[in-house]
Amino acid sequence: MNNSGAGSDYVGAVEVTKDKNGIGQVVLRNHRGASARVSLQGGQVLSWKWERGQELLFTSSKAIINPLKPLRGGIAICFPQFRSRGSLEHHGFARNKMWVIDQDPPPFPSGSSEKTYIDLLLKPSEDDLKIWPHSFELRLRVTLAEDGYLTMISRVRNVNSKPFSFSFAYHTYFSLSDISEVRVEGLETLDYLDNLYNQERFTEQGDALTFESEVDRVYVDCCSNVVAVLDHEKKRTIVIRKEGLPDVVVWNPWEKKSKTIVDLGDEEYKQMLCVDGAAIEKPITLKPGEEWTGLLDLSVVPST
Repeated sequence: MNNSGAGSDYVGAVEVTKDKNGIGQVVLRNHRGASARVSLQGGQVLSWKWERGQELLFTSSKAIINPLKPLRGGIAICFPQFRSRGSLEHHGFARNKMWVIDQDPPPFPSGSSEKTYIDLLLKPSEDDLKIWPHSFELRLRVTLAEDGYLTMISRVRNVNSKPFSFSFAYHTYFSLSDISEVRVEGLETLDYLDNLYNQERFTEQGDALTFESEVDRVYVDCCSNVVAVLDHEKKRTIVIRKEGLPDVVVWNPWEKKSKTIVDLGDEEYKQMLCVDGAAIEKPITLKPGEEWTGLLDLSVVPST
């Protein structure tokens, strides 16, 4: 679970605790004061604080604490689908399931020296197989680096006897000062599917994405794999790097939609923005024995 790096001065800590519902949580800390908190329910990252103690992820004050439902906020794992389709629930079932700590994970693609991490594992239950009849192993490594960067690596392996396809997203709620003061860079000239217009395809015309009304888009085939969220008032920029995730979801419900969401405060849309690394437009197909890897790396830098 924890690797402090041989011969390194880096000291990280991994603590396994429980929330008030008795659900297991894992807290990662580094010696500079950065931390991350991960719930075994859904493998969901609930908190990410950098060394100044500031929370970088948004969680709604009206979030419903329910052992069977994901919390509104943090970083939720959307698998095996992102949109509502067929008998599968919206955003898939992985975010509602109890994961286990993976005590003997296979080697991960990136080295974990000088990092603190936890490995989680999800396998389908008999009920899952009734609604999505495919055997899989979904592994998640959450890493907090010495510099406070947060990295999530997901690996989906097909242990089925036939191919299957899936969609995936790291549904990430960022905490903001004010949505009207925020801009997103790295999406210029890209095509996007607009969920407010029946997934009609448009092309981004602006140099940066700013917000004056509801936004619900899937930007497709993001070549650079780097997106930045600039928060002018908080004087910080969150940099999103991704691998194996060609798409980016951008969502803010704005005023009218917020009032219809029971676990989101009426005015909380001003303090949040979802920017997700995802694979949605073209589902991933795995043959028996094949494995897919998707990486999300989040960093924060001071900005003027």
